[in-house]
Amino acid sequence: MPTEVILPKVDMDMATGQISRWFAEEGARVNKGDVLFEIETDKAAMEIDAPASGVLRDVTGKEGIDIAVGAAVAWIYADGEAYGDKVDRAPISPPMGEMSTKSTEGGAVPPTSHSVAPPSALPGISPTRGEIGQSPSVARATPLARRLAREAGLDLSAISGTGPHGRVVKADVDAAIAGGGAKPAAKAAPTGAPAAAPAAPVKAMSDEQVLKLFEQGSYELVPHDNMRKTIARRLVEAKTTIPHFYLTLDCELDALLALRTQINAAAPMKKTEKGDAPAYKLSVNDMVIKAMAMALKAVPDANASWTESAMVKHKHADVGVAVSIPGGLITPIIRKADEKTLSTISNEMKDLASRARSRKLKPEEYQGGTTAVSNLGMFGIKDFAAVINPPHATILAVGAGEERAVVKNGEITIATVMSVTLSTDHRAVDGALGAELLVAFKRLIENPMGMLV
Repeated sequence: MPTEVILPKVDMDMATGQISRWFAEEGARVNKGDVLFEIETDKAAMEIDAPASGVLRDVTGKEGIDIAVGAAVAWIYADGEAYGDKVDRAPISPPMGEMSTKSTEGGAVPPTSHSVAPPSALPGISPTRGEIGQSPSVARATPLARRLAREAGLDLSAISGTGPHGRVVKADVDAAIAGGGAKPAAKAAPTGAPAAAPAAPVKAMSDEQVLKLFEQGSYELVPHDNMRKTIARRLVEAKTTIPHFYLTLDCELDALLALRTQINAAAPMKKTEKGDAPAYKLSVNDMVIKAMAMALKAVPDANASWTESAMVKHKHADVGVAVSIPGGLITPIIRKADEKTLSTISNEMKDLASRARSRKLKPEEYQGGTTAVSNLGMFGIKDFAAVINPPHATILAVGAGEERAVVKNGEITIATVMSVTLSTDHRAVDGALGAELLVAFKRLIENPMGMLV
C-alpha cells in the first residue's frame, strides 16, 4: 500500500500553504527522513521530511499554489510495490470552516477516486460537536460558519454548503453576506407586537464596487499572498472582537541613553568571521522590551489573556516584538524577558529578527506570548496606537525619542522624551490597571538602573 504524503499543518492559523520547492522529482527514490519539500506559510518556510522510504509518484502538489492543509501532494511506493496500487482512503480534512477551494482548482488534491468519508467513519474522529443528533432540517455547518451566520443574522438552512457532504463553511457564509443570498434568521416577536425588521448586516464594498471607482487601466492588481490574507483576517478579528482603549504618556530617556552608552562601551570583544566585534550592542528597543517585561511582573494582574470562561494569568512575561518583513510583519517572542539580561535580550532579538526576515522562524518562536511591543521610532513617528494581537491583552506602541522643552521645578529645560501608547483589551485590563502598568514601565525607563538589579 503506497504511503500518502500530505501538506502538514505547521502553524496554528494555517489553513493553506504553498510548496516553494521540491527536493525530489517524480520517480525518484527517497528514504524516510529525507527532506522532501519546503513549505511556505504566511510566516515561515519549513522543510518537510519523507514519511516513508520508496519511489515518489503522483506528485500532485505543484509549487507556488495554495494547497489545503491535509491534502495529499504525492504518494511513496515501497520497493517492489506495483505502481497504481493506491487504495481509496479518506484524506485528512483541512481545518473546520476554512477549506480552500483553490486546492481543487490547482490540482493539489488526490485523484477523485479518493473519496472523503464522513467524520464518523474516520478513525479517531467523531462528528462535530453541535451536529450530533441533529434533525435533517438543521443545516450542517462548521462552528466558525455558525458563529459568522449568527452574528450576521443569517438563516443557515438557506445557505448552500460547499464543504464535505454539503457542510456550510466560512466561505459560504461570506458569499451569502456579500450577495444577500440568505434570508435573515427568524426571531420570535413578543405576543401581539409586530416583528421588528432585522438590521442589515454591515458589509465591506465588493471588489467590483471598489474597481468601478477607478478608471480602467489606471491600476495594477497584485494578488494577496498568504501572509497578507492572514494579517487582514487577524486585524479584522482583533478590532471587531476586542474592545480596545488607549493610554498615552511621555518618558524621559536621558538617563537610559547614558546608561546604554556606558554598557555598550564596556562590552567585551569577541572573534567573528569579520574580525573582532563587541559581544553585544544594546538598542533602546532592547531596553524597552526589558522594561515592559519587568512592568508586567510588577503589575501581574495586567499580565493576562481573556477567554470566555476564565482569565488567563501568566506566570512569565513573554514579549512579542513586531518585526517588518517583505509583504507584512511578524512578532517573534522573547520568552521570560523579565528574567533575562539586557545583553541576552539584545542578541536574541537580533537573531530572531534576522531569521524572521528570511522566514526561518519555528512556530513556537512567534506563537503565543503575553504582550507585544511595536516600535516605529526609527521612522520618526511621534506616537501611534497599535492593534492588539490575540491572545494578548496589551500592546505597547513606541514613538521616537526627541528633544523637547519640558518644565521642571518651574523652569523650562530640554529633555529627550519618548511617547508611548498602551493599547488594552478592556475585558481583561481596566483603565486603572492599565495606567498602573504604564506608570511601572515609565519608572523603569526613567530609572534604568532598576533593570540591572
